Amino acid sequence: MVSISIRTALCDLLDCQFPIIQTGMGRVATPKLAAAVSNAGGFGFIGVATLAPEQVEPAILQTKALTDQPFGINFQMMQPGAEHVVDMAIKHRVRAIVYSRAPNPKWVARLKAADIVCLPTVANLRQAVKAVSMGADAVTVQGAEGGGHTGSVPTSILLPQVLDAVSVPVVAAGGFSNGRGLAAALACGAAGIAMGTRFLMTRESPVPPVTLQRYLDEKDPARIIISTKVDGLRQRVIVNRLVTELEQAGSLRLLFYALRNALAYRRETGASLPTLLASAIRLLREDSLTVAQTMMAANAPMMLEKSLVLGQPDAGILPAGQVAGAIDELLSCEELIKGIVVDALERLLKVCNR
Repeated sequence: MVSISIRTALCDLLDCQFPIIQTGMGRVATPKLAAAVSNAGGFGFIGVATLAPEQVEPAILQTKALTDQPFGINFQMMQPGAEHVVDMAIKHRVRAIVYSRAPNPKWVARLKAADIVCLPTVANLRQAVKAVSMGADAVTVQGAEGGGHTGSVPTSILLPQVLDAVSVPVVAAGGFSNGRGLAAALACGAAGIAMGTRFLMTRESPVPPVTLQRYLDEKDPARIIISTKVDGLRQRVIVNRLVTELEQAGSLRLLFYALRNALAYRRETGASLPTLLASAIRLLREDSLTVAQTMMAANAPMMLEKSLVLGQPDAGILPAGQVAGAIDELLSCEELIKGIVVDALERLLKVCNR
């Protein structure tokens, strides 16, 4: 643990040493990674969106066994077994919850009553204002540079918009990987930064070495593109064989992918057909998705498994922020966080002394 410090309102809210959050990336945000981030002074999240309900509590307990520092859970409120996630978060007193699409006001109220920080991720100004009106304690704004599901507004424009519109702490995400980025976000008024791609590319990452090497080999940010062909939503991914195939596929081919992956997702999560249908209906009603997009919702988690779990980087998708093109080494979480904080402090001091 380093003796230096940058403390903001985010640190007070989450009870962590540094205003650096590891996002709850599906298939990547494991107990080991989240614990390593929290042990290094940041704030780690375990991702449970792709876990079966009975796997959620063991993941929480495993994280608790690896760290005595606060950590959180990332999930989707429309996923099968979502209320069970809320129950487990309250039972085990996790410090924070991250959610994004289709928030459930009743569950948000339950979490807040249990003194669990509600920290939704938003991709535009409207979502940010709505989230705060529904009780969010802080918001993470992800600019278009960010990896995985993302919006269309760059961080440099979205962050000031949200800062001017809400009174809760705002966390900047999308394009951050180093001390320069943290210093810039703090100078803009953010309470901290959230990073996904940079923590995916660490030594504690569970991603297989062959897939990590594919991330390291990508040196062109222009090849880390937005695609809607994975699950109907805007998702930033590295161009590989599968993404090229999806971009060129017709409607029937995409439907085949959707049906195949939906069946696999059902087997993996243990969700019943009525449960999956209920989640799909909720997506249609609350997220303004088309029927085709809703049918494709299971694509992402199953395609993530191929690349991020099974080590087949061309057979699955490689979600990544454009910042992946500027990362050339795998550090430990402690080395990464220490380096970011030291560099940010030095840069902020230089600005103040000019």
